[in-house]
Amino acid sequence: MNRADPISIVTHEWPRHSESGMARDFVLWRHLRVARARVMRRLRNFLFDVTPPSPVRTSYGVKMWPNWEDKTYAYCHYGTYGSYLADLIGSIDTPFCFLDIGANQGLFSLIAGQNPACEKIVALEPVGQTHGRLVANLEANGLADRSDALNFGLSNESGKCPITLSAGHSGMATLSAHGAQLPGFHPKTTVRLETMAKLAQHLPDDIPIFVKIDVEGHEEVVLRELLSWTEAQRIMGIFYEQDDRWTDATTVNGILASASFAERHIYGRGKHYDVLAVPQAL
Repeated sequence: MNRADPISIVTHEWPRHSESGMARDFVLWRHLRVARARVMRRLRNFLFDVTPPSPVRTSYGVKMWPNWEDKTYAYCHYGTYGSYLADLIGSIDTPFCFLDIGANQGLFSLIAGQNPACEKIVALEPVGQTHGRLVANLEANGLADRSDALNFGLSNESGKCPITLSAGHSGMATLSAHGAQLPGFHPKTTVRLETMAKLAQHLPDDIPIFVKIDVEGHEEVVLRELLSWTEAQRIMGIFYEQDDRWTDATTVNGILASASFAERHIYGRGKHYDVLAVPQAL
C-alpha cells in the first residue's frame, strides 16, 4: 500500500448518509435497538450462565468477550450504536492511525482493525477493569501487534483523578461533576491521566490520524489538549460525542475553529448526538 502525504488525506471524501434515513433511524430504529439490547441482556442474565466461555462475534462483525452484566457490551453486541462511525472508518483507503480516546471495551478500535489501511490503533481507557477487557478484545481479534491499549485518560494535567462509574453501564464512567447527579448507584475509583506529551509518544510519526472521542463530559479538555499538539495538522478527522446537558457546543466549536477544524456533520437528534469535525480548507 502506498503511503500518502498527510495533506492529501485531509481532503478525504467522507461518506454521506441521507438526512431522511438518519431521521428515521434516530426517531425509531435506534430506540428499538436500545430496547432489544436491554431486553436480551436481562434474558441472558436470567436464563443463561453468563460466564464467558470464549469471544463471540457481534453485529459489527468483530469478536468481543461477552459481558452481559454491562449495558455497554449489550449495545456493542446488538449494533445499538449504528453504522455511522463504522462507515467513516471503513471509508479510509490510505494508511492511517486510529486514536480511540475513551475506548471502553474497544468496539471501534476493533472495527478500525478490520480496515487494512489502519496501520496503528492507539486506544485509551483509564478504568482498570474496562481496560482489561479492551486488551483481551484486541487480542481476540489478532490486533495486539498493531495496537497500544493505554490505561490512562487524556487531560491537561498528569496525575491521579477520581472518576464516577455506573454500576452495570461501563460507558457512563465520567470525570465530570455531573456524575454525582446521575440516578442510581455510582461508585468511584481513581484513574491515571496524562497530557498530550505522553500520548504523542505512542503515535506514529508519519501517517494521518483519525480520532474518536467519547469521554462523557470531558470533551472540552480533551479537544484543547489534543489540538494543542504540535502535529495536530496530521489529524484527518475527529468524531466526538456531544451532550448539551454537560458540554457547551459553542465552546467546543470555538476550540475546533481555533485549530482550523470545523463541524462537518451531525449524527443524531436532541441534546445527545455525535459530530464529525474535519480540517478546514487551507
